[in-house]
Amino acid sequence: MENKRVRLRFAPSPTGGLHMGGVRTALFSYLFAKKHNGDFILRIEDTDQTRYVKGAEEYIIESLKWCGIEPNEGVGFGDGKFAPYRQSERKELGIYAKYAQQLIDTGHAYYAFDTSEELDAMRKRLEAAKVVAPQYNSVSRQNMRNSLTLSEDEVKKLMDAGTPYVVRLKVPRNEEIRFHDIIRGWVVVNSTQVDDKVLLKSDGMPTYHLAHIVDDIEMEISHAVRGEEWLPSAPSHVLIYRYLGLEDKMPLLAHLPLILKPDGNGKLSKRDKSGIPMFPLNWFDERTNESYVGYRESGFFPEAFINMLGMLGWNPGTPQEIFSLEELIQAFSFERVNKSGAKFDPEKTKWFNQQYLRKKSDAELAELFKPMLEEKLINNNQSTIINQQYIEGVCKLVKEKAHFVNEFWAGGSYFFIAPTTYDEKVIAKKWNENSKTIFLKLIEEFNSQTTFDATTIHNAIVETETKMAAKVDLQLLRVLVSGAAGGPAIHDMIALIGKQEIVKRIETALINIK
Repeated sequence: MENKRVRLRFAPSPTGGLHMGGVRTALFSYLFAKKHNGDFILRIEDTDQTRYVKGAEEYIIESLKWCGIEPNEGVGFGDGKFAPYRQSERKELGIYAKYAQQLIDTGHAYYAFDTSEELDAMRKRLEAAKVVAPQYNSVSRQNMRNSLTLSEDEVKKLMDAGTPYVVRLKVPRNEEIRFHDIIRGWVVVNSTQVDDKVLLKSDGMPTYHLAHIVDDIEMEISHAVRGEEWLPSAPSHVLIYRYLGLEDKMPLLAHLPLILKPDGNGKLSKRDKSGIPMFPLNWFDERTNESYVGYRESGFFPEAFINMLGMLGWNPGTPQEIFSLEELIQAFSFERVNKSGAKFDPEKTKWFNQQYLRKKSDAELAELFKPMLEEKLINNNQSTIINQQYIEGVCKLVKEKAHFVNEFWAGGSYFFIAPTTYDEKVIAKKWNENSKTIFLKLIEEFNSQTTFDATTIHNAIVETETKMAAKVDLQLLRVLVSGAAGGPAIHDMIALIGKQEIVKRIETALINIK
């Protein structure tokens, strides 16, 4: 294995939108592949045609592109010597049937002719006998219709008659199965806990259990990364490699910990109500008629989303939390992936986006903000062309308290539209009979300034307080010019809006506030 080229695959099924847990699997595979100058492949595992969802494959491809973790080979990213990369297309080449036949010929797989009614009856018998986990295994198969219990003549007659059948793995009874997981170490399972997995379905399509193994062998995959939920199936997969005589071709396994709900109770679901998206992009599920909002459409930066996912279940062993993709590649190792579940923290997720927002230049933020700004101004019947420098100035002031660019309008609309209402709590608490006189004097001082910046604004306030022998309430001043009780540094805010507009706003407020 040490001399093999590092090749990892992300192999989702096109059965719906790509959940963030799937993106994390792709990310960890990508990081390891890139760190070792290897290949990262996208393979579409569409063996279950009954669950195929139109548009899901395109969604997966677009999601990986948005996240910046593009495969260098595979569906949508260019063919290599291992094409095709869709299992439905590979099935037509007879690849899976060949391996299944090898298992049958060597006595490690068999034909099973059981109907769905017979399988239901078997499960009910086992449940009545108090069997905790009824399954088709080395014991129950002895009472079923398969090529192990039927004579050769009976099997031939059934097959000649076109009787539907599946091919099942013949799991030995009471045998120890051992395998090593990069994250979890040695795992030991007794074969009595392993069922006879279906390898080929009645329509000739392979199941995941056979198809992914055949493809990993054929595509020379060196490491297979998947979620913890696949751990119970791993013993079956180990047996298949062993029975094919290809244990040396088996990829090193890495089963990632679950992503847990914010309270730590249970696996994070796509229906989680934390208010944070569960999908990278908007997704509409045509089967359930449900819509899911994506990270992209919610205003997250892809690099913040990837940084957050990278820290879910992995840690660098240092206090560092903000990593560029290149830094993640250099720091990543499976040895530092936790065995236990990773608790999803919605607030921390927003924090990651905030850190990336603050790192962007005011010019970059202005370009991101402008489309929304233009729409808002049109909706408010404002047709004024806003100066680029002014927009950048607004972004500089409002970004410190924002998590997303789409919060800039809510946090700073008053930079573009004069307030028509004023925070009632502040007015009720701080407005008194002297307020109007003080602010009229402040207007005089503002008008007397030849320059209008944070320093001269401060000086004007101090001069007003000296002449009036009374304080200028800065929060009240803020409300008069913005309508809001809070916001960025008041001197900077006033300076950016400009003297003429500020004076006009104070005068209007003094008329409107009774």
